[in-house]
Amino acid sequence: MDYQGMIIRPPSEAGSILLQVTLGCSHGKCDFCGAYLGKRFDIKPWETVLQDIRFAAQHCRHQRRVFLCDGDAMILPQARLIEILSHIRDALPWVTRVGVYANAKSLARKSDAELRELRNLGLGIVYMGLESGDDRILESMHKNGDSAFIIAQGRRVRAAQMTLNVTVINGLGGVERSMDHARETARALSAMDPNQVGALSLMLVPGTPLHDRWERGEFHLPDGVGMLREIREMLFGLTLSRGLFLANHASNYMPLKVRLPSGKQAALDRLDEALSGTIPLTPESDRRL
Repeated sequence: MDYQGMIIRPPSEAGSILLQVTLGCSHGKCDFCGAYLGKRFDIKPWETVLQDIRFAAQHCRHQRRVFLCDGDAMILPQARLIEILSHIRDALPWVTRVGVYANAKSLARKSDAELRELRNLGLGIVYMGLESGDDRILESMHKNGDSAFIIAQGRRVRAAQMTLNVTVINGLGGVERSMDHARETARALSAMDPNQVGALSLMLVPGTPLHDRWERGEFHLPDGVGMLREIREMLFGLTLSRGLFLANHASNYMPLKVRLPSGKQAALDRLDEALSGTIPLTPESDRRL
């Protein structure tokens, strides 16, 4: 397989065929993100992608899922996405689902009919970063679009009958806007009603604008207890018709897997235990991006 640079995929795609169809992120301006530092966005040549599909057809017969890398493969023109999905269906008939990262801008470029067309060709799950529902935070982090725009695009994914997995980042509002971040993010997630929420805890990456702000004393990162209070406030305000709230990423101070709505109260009780000191938090040295 032709992999260029560091390959990043969602934790749930660990066993998937990773097909790199773009390089980097089409936005690439978020202050907190160090995922694609030094990697300029580009679309990989079709012949290279086709060769990788042929390789997968020979060597990846036990893998049932495909994930399209890099950071925003949804930005590809509709014709190219159709071509990729059609070749996956023909060459890898055992594959049951294709997944992709998408931001609100790239989703807005697709019509409702185009999203349904991609779903019919096997694109079954979309991973989208909300990061925060607080518009002041989104603007300060140079995220593309406000919360209303991101919510609208997430709802369009659900309407197209794709699974929607939304990522949020605890701590992104700093100490100053911690509770605003938690409450507004709960509001936005509830309005979007994704199938799954993935909550990460902010880890500052050297070389990013946010890290520079922290070094200058302009951004104050919540400690472990502050992060946990934020997660509790977010979960308290969150209403999903049916879905998972996962805070079990390696960046988090305490792993949580909550099935909503049934498991909400038990999770809040567990968080209260941790905040009271009954349950130890993950040591700082054991946290990972």
